[in-house]
Amino acid sequence: MAGKGAASACGHAPDDAGPPECREGCGACCIAPSISSPIPGMPGGKPAGVACVQLTPELRCAIFGQSGRPACCSGLQASHEMCGADREHALVWLTALERATQP
Repeated sequence: MAGKGAASACGHAPDDAGPPECREGCGACCIAPSISSPIPGMPGGKPAGVACVQLTPELRCAIFGQSGRPACCSGLQASHEMCGADREHALVWLTALERATQP
């Protein structure tokens, strides 16, 4: 039953339903960007393109909602522009953003 606000097959809501939910099996935002803030298990942060140690085998954040999660992670919200139709789009988009924001 697909009505307004129903999730599509890719795990994202239609454009008129607001921001998408985090896509199952993606993890792009825990891999593509660099993180300069300390992360539990990665006190020096993480370089771009390296999976965060808190990324579970299911590609979910193990510290989601916990106080040890960096503010930059909490502040990153899924969007149609960033997430696109699939994980590959998200990885490419986030990698391009990482490159564009390098000092």
